[in-house]
Amino acid sequence: MRVGFLGSTSLLSSSAVTSSSSSFPGIGFSNSRAFGCSTNLSFFRRLGVPCSELQIRRFGKGATMNGHIAAASASFPEASLYPLHRCKVIHVVRHGQGFHNVAGELDYAKYMSWEFEDADLTPLGWQQAEALHQHLDKTHIRERVELVVVSPLTRTLQTAAGVFGTPGSLQNGQEATDSPLMVSGVGNPRHEAISSVGAPLFIANEWCREMHGSHPCDKRREISYYKTQYPAIDFSEVETEEDTWWNADIRETADDVQSRAKIFIKWLLDRKESQIAVVSHSTFIFNMLQLFGEDCSDVVKNELHQYFRNCEMRSFIISDRMSASTKPKTASTDFAGGIFF
Repeated sequence: MRVGFLGSTSLLSSSAVTSSSSSFPGIGFSNSRAFGCSTNLSFFRRLGVPCSELQIRRFGKGATMNGHIAAASASFPEASLYPLHRCKVIHVVRHGQGFHNVAGELDYAKYMSWEFEDADLTPLGWQQAEALHQHLDKTHIRERVELVVVSPLTRTLQTAAGVFGTPGSLQNGQEATDSPLMVSGVGNPRHEAISSVGAPLFIANEWCREMHGSHPCDKRREISYYKTQYPAIDFSEVETEEDTWWNADIRETADDVQSRAKIFIKWLLDRKESQIAVVSHSTFIFNMLQLFGEDCSDVVKNELHQYFRNCEMRSFIISDRMSASTKPKTASTDFAGGIFF
């Protein structure tokens, strides 16, 4: 949604501008009159009002334009406008195809099999990560991402490294002492190392892990194990070495997932970075996005709530519009004005 000014005060007389009305937020008009054919034609076209030059001329100078003002109000989109520093761009990524996905889609009972505990990416899953990596390079999104937040499970860690890292252990002059995002030999089949050179900060966060319980594929390993496999990823946000959340007999509910999704969103909003990638799971992403969209049209709501395919990425803007913080803060693009010496 683009937001712009309707024009300078030369378009309207001072008597034509009144206080805002509920039907046309921020701009109100009262008994507006035409000044000249070309001026009004340009003005109403910019408002999106379907009127021809002949219709404008038919009114003549001094005729009221209430009908067209009403049409303009009715057609004005229900846009949202927030300060840039209150907003973040969030690139949400579902992990690539895992071995549990292949088995579970053929037989749902396979999700309960210990054969797929903390499942790896399949060869196709790695190809999907590489395809998204190339897309992000082509669109220059990867170079703008300041932080990658990843669920601490193998399939998401592998996806995050494959998408936002650089293949090869020593790339672009990387020193041998630098920590790779992923060491060589991880996965099934074994994958080459992935470099951290040029990559943003990576943080593992348990709040965005998959719905847990019952399914061994959603049980994480010890954090000390992950640290040896993914040395450049920061695991300090994960509070326990063992997986204390997973329960073999109880599956987490959708309400519980949405409750921790709220905690996760608050954590994102509290971060200093303005462009963040989140690498997570289908059920968590689905339930997180269910928290939004009630104030949108059905079209936009359906876009928000669509199920994510493996290694799909969608980008969103999130705003801390109800923040009570009065801490002075401006966007890097803002300029205070005035004269400085």
